[in-house]
Order: sequence, then C-alpha cells, then structure tokens
Amino acid sequence: MSGKRKLLQGYTFMAPALIVIIIFTLVPIIYALYMMFFKVDLLAGTKTFVGFENYGKIFSDPKFWAAFKNTGEYVLIVVPIQTMIAMVLAALLNSKIQFNRVFLSIMFIPTLTSSSAMTLIFMWLFNNNGLVVNLIESLFGTKVQFITNPDLALAVIMIMNIFSTVPHFMIVFLSGLQDIPPVLYEAASIDGAGKVKQFFHVTVPQLMPVTFYVITMGVVGCFQIFDQAFILSNGSGGPQNSTLTFTLYIYQLAFTSNDMGRATAMAFILGIIIFMVTFIVNKLMKADQVNG
Repeated sequence: MSGKRKLLQGYTFMAPALIVIIIFTLVPIIYALYMMFFKVDLLAGTKTFVGFENYGKIFSDPKFWAAFKNTGEYVLIVVPIQTMIAMVLAALLNSKIQFNRVFLSIMFIPTLTSSSAMTLIFMWLFNNNGLVVNLIESLFGTKVQFITNPDLALAVIMIMNIFSTVPHFMIVFLSGLQDIPPVLYEAASIDGAGKVKQFFHVTVPQLMPVTFYVITMGVVGCFQIFDQAFILSNGSGGPQNSTLTFTLYIYQLAFTSNDMGRATAMAFILGIIIFMVTFIVNKLMKADQVNG
C-alpha cells in the first residue's frame, strides 16, 4: 500500500472527529473573535462595529471587578484545599489502612451527583432555616446567615465545590501513587525517614506531574464556575454581587443586557486569564522536568 493511500485512509478515519471539531469548536471561536468588535443586538438583529469599545465598557464596569475579585478568591482558596485533601486521602487509601467498602462508596457519591442537585442540597443545608444554620444556633446560640450574607455566600459555593471534586482528584492521585517505585520508600526507610518524611520527600515530589494536572484542571474548572453561582443567586450574582463569577457575568451580558459583543469580548478575556494562570503554574511547578 502506497504512502499516499495510507495517508488518505488516516484522514478518512479522522474526518468525522475533525468535522465535529471544526463545526462546533473552531467556527464558534472564529465567529466570537469577529463578534467581539461589534455591538450585537440579538432581539433587533442589528450589528454595529465599535472596535475596542466593548473592552472599555467591560473594564469600566464595577461588575467586572466584582467578578474578578470573586473568581480570583475562589481559585486561590478552592484549588489548594481540594488538591491537598485529595492527595492526603489518596495516600491514606494507598496505605495499609483498611477502609469499609460502604465508606468508600459514600465517598464517591458527590462526584456522581450532578452539580445542580448538589447546589440544591447545599441551599437546603445553608438557607436561613437550614440544617447547618439551626445546628450552629443550637450549639453556639447565634444564628449565622450564609446564603443571604455577602461575606459568606461565596464560601458556601467553595465548600460545595471542594466536597464534590475531591473524590475525582483523589482517584487521579491514587493512580499516580501506583506508579511510584516501592524501592524509593525502602531507601527512605533505611535512611531513617518515617511515614511523614516519606510523604513529603518521596510521595509529593514523585506526584508532581499528577499534581500539575490536578491543579490545572482545578484552575480551569474554578474559573469556569457557573451553574452553582447561577442557581444559588437565581442568576443575579447576589447578594451584592458576592457570588458573581466571570461566566455568570458573561451570561448576564449576553442574555440579560442583550449585548453579545461584550459577552464574547469578556469570554476572550477569560480565556487569556486562564491561559496566563496555567502558564505561570507550569513554570512554577516545572512539571515537565520532574522524573525526566
């Protein structure tokens, strides 16, 4: 069989996937890059060229800076906590400690539950007459309002995200632990290192590529947080914009303010921010140099 015929066969097998990628990924991206320089009114069907005016409006909008603050705070708190908890739980599961199968099954329920259902459960737990609020009141004699409190509403979403993502990342870390050669632990043990020192000086460095993957996926997921904030605030980002995130802000621009041009410009800004953060994480962790 000639080389050209093999090449043709290869492209033929790839064609269905390439067509889907081009239609549903590349074309929308190119069209969004085009639309962000226009003021687009979907209802009226009008489109007016405004150049970089959409970016000026975004950066002068207080809602953008509220979303920037909330999303940045969300990423800085959720990603490290969920990464550390997942790594520790994976190390415990990989040790000789025996866990009850029922406990392990329950641990995976948050990952299997849809984010919408999880949000409704947490709204029931943390609403002004919820189980957590009543428990705190009975124990400490004070009633703490979470969902209607601008200082605590975002914390509810943080707790929910950590609770639902840790089991998945735990499995990722567990698969990485299986690949660490046992001789490294044996050598560390001979040198007098205990379990804690082995964890920090053997396990953590060897898991660096996996940790980079977990942090990257966590960063991307946190920057794209939408449904939890939307359901919790009924789409408003309240109270007082305390749960307004980048993606919720994009939704409001597109479907509440009816300004698709600004929405696509904001989506481009979000993409640049995610790229820059993941690039910085890669440079700081030097994941490509580990185990090289």
